[in-house]
Amino acid sequence: MGAYRQEPLPDSHTQGILEAGCDEAGRGCLAGPVYAAAVILPHGFSHRWLNDSKKLSEKKRDELRKIIETEAVAWAIGVVDNQEIDRINILNASILAMHRALDGLSVRPEAVIIDGNRFKPYRDLPWTTFVKGDGRFGNIAAASILAKTHRDEYMRQAHAIYPEYKWDINKGYPTKDHRAAIAAHGACGLHRQSFRLLDNQLTLF
Repeated sequence: MGAYRQEPLPDSHTQGILEAGCDEAGRGCLAGPVYAAAVILPHGFSHRWLNDSKKLSEKKRDELRKIIETEAVAWAIGVVDNQEIDRINILNASILAMHRALDGLSVRPEAVIIDGNRFKPYRDLPWTTFVKGDGRFGNIAAASILAKTHRDEYMRQAHAIYPEYKWDINKGYPTKDHRAAIAAHGACGLHRQSFRLLDNQLTLF
């Protein structure tokens, strides 16, 4: 209940131009890369499920990913790994991932809109940030879905290498079981060393 919109989101903020929506996934994780996506939707595109990826079930996200990747005018993924995150900090890494996603688009957008309130100029394109934009505009919602599903796919693959951290369940976020596994096994090569990996209670043990 409440996960699916009664009315479809508008495909973009500014009609009549090729506008890319951008969003990221994994900013708050303790491990793995931050992923971003850039999506240009066709004018008039709508889907009643299209919404902020956090408000959708995994099954609906996966279904929408197929639809978006098939029907989008253009889409691309940008990735910044944990070592680069440690060097440049997570805010800069999130913006860099979005720039890399924009670099990957097969069609050059005429403008960019971004979820959140922080961005840096990308080439000479006009851009605007929107707080909670992934629940307001279809192209940002589509980007949030692609960023989330591609990152989750990566973390499931990483789980096969490091099963002790249960990344198939927590996807690298700072859950109690993830932090307990770090306390028990230590950090691995995919952990972000610039993040606080253990909470105050676990450091007492």
